[in-house]
Amino acid sequence: MQFEEELERVLPLELPYRERLIAKAAQHLHLILAANEAMNLTRITGPQDAAIKHVYDSVAPWKHFVLARRVLDAGTGAGFPGLPLSIVLPGTQFTLAESIQKKARFVDSAVEALELHNVKVVAERAEQRALAQLPEIIIARAVAPMHKLVELFKKPLRQGSTLMLYKGPEVDQEIEESRSANLDAEIVCRYELPNGLGTRTLVQIRAQARTARTALSAS
Repeated sequence: MQFEEELERVLPLELPYRERLIAKAAQHLHLILAANEAMNLTRITGPQDAAIKHVYDSVAPWKHFVLARRVLDAGTGAGFPGLPLSIVLPGTQFTLAESIQKKARFVDSAVEALELHNVKVVAERAEQRALAQLPEIIIARAVAPMHKLVELFKKPLRQGSTLMLYKGPEVDQEIEESRSANLDAEIVCRYELPNGLGTRTLVQIRAQARTARTALSAS
C-alpha cells in the first residue's frame, strides 16, 4: 500500500522532521497492516484514511507538546498518538502505556524496528504509570469519555500533571462536567482533517491552583 505517497500529500509542510516522519510512519503503518492479520489493532488500514486519521491527527497539534520533557500516552493502542509525536519531537521522552499485553508487545516491536530512542512502552494501565512517573503531560486519544479520564488521572492532575485530550468537535458538555470537578478545562486548538474527514479538538485539563495547593499541603 502507498502509505508514503499519502503521507507526503497530507502532512503539513512546516512539520518538524517531516521527511523522517513520512518514512517512519509509513513503516509503522506497514507493520500494523501485517500485524492486523493476527490481531485487531485498527479497522483503519487504507492508505488515505490511515495517513489522515492516524498520523495527521496525531501530529497536527504538535506545538502544544513542544516544551514538555516527559509525555505519557494513555492507552496507545497501535501507537497513536504517541509514536508519531515522538518522531517530530525527538527531544521529548515518551512513555506509551497499553494494558493489553499483545498490543503492548506489538508497539514495543515497532519502536525497536523504527529505532525510536526517546520512546518506552509499558504493558500496564496508564493511571498506574502516571502515579509512578508523574509526567508533565498525559495524552489520550479515543480512549474514554472525558469525565472517566479525569477520574482515572485525578491524583496526577492534583500533583501537577496536565491532561491533553484529542476529542471530536462536540466537547462543550464534557468540558463543563470537568470544570464542575474543580478542574480548569479549555479548548486549546481545533483543526480540520484533510479531505473533509472531520474536525478535531484538543482539550487541556489542569487542576485549579487552589486544589493543587491543597493537595500539596496535605501530602
